[in-house]
Amino acid sequence: MLKDIRQEDVLFLDIETVPQYSTYDEMPESIRHFWNKKANNLVKENETPDSIFSRSGIYAEFGKIICISAGFIVQRNGTKHFRVKSFYGDNEKEILIGFAAMLTRFGAKPKSNLCAHNGKEFDFPYISRRMLLNKVELPDLLNVAGKKPWEVKFLDTMELWKFGDYKSYTSLDLLANIFEIPSPKDDIDGSQVAEVFYVQKDIERIVRYCEKDALAVAQLFLRYKNETIIDTENIERVLE
Repeated sequence: MLKDIRQEDVLFLDIETVPQYSTYDEMPESIRHFWNKKANNLVKENETPDSIFSRSGIYAEFGKIICISAGFIVQRNGTKHFRVKSFYGDNEKEILIGFAAMLTRFGAKPKSNLCAHNGKEFDFPYISRRMLLNKVELPDLLNVAGKKPWEVKFLDTMELWKFGDYKSYTSLDLLANIFEIPSPKDDIDGSQVAEVFYVQKDIERIVRYCEKDALAVAQLFLRYKNETIIDTENIERVLE
């Protein structure tokens, strides 16, 4: 039950991913072969593997992570604060090494949990797969192979909203709206990240968007617990 989980024991996170290559034509032939096979199962009428290439970023085999934003809720003088740190850039391995170090420190707490929106189907497995592909050792929190369900410390705000109903996907933006949480999509959304990264080369804009998503997950978690959300002035970016 959420009421038994202390907010201080939860790391809230979001990731942003893009295709490993900026265009379909840049893909090596060996990889393109596999993308074509994958895409042929995804295309609709009048679509081609090339035309849906931007979607390759959501698959760990064809995409890469360009930003991970992770934050904690802390109490100061009875007031909630949110401290968020981002790992980002062109070097995915450095991003993953930095985040793995954070997870190792955080995971030393006996009741630590990770929380993301659709995290069980996207963020957590994507990070884990990219760590393996980049030869980064999995922190214990992500190394879930062979663990019993109650030993896996994953929280998922989308799953929590389902209440056992598995028929549909409910976006973070929609839940933020109906719970009266500031929208994390007030600038860009996930479909625009690849263009902002490869064409506009504005990684800072992506980082801000990623941090807003991580914050929205934390705010939604608080709403699920019937608690007040965090005031804007109490949001802190950790830069070091």
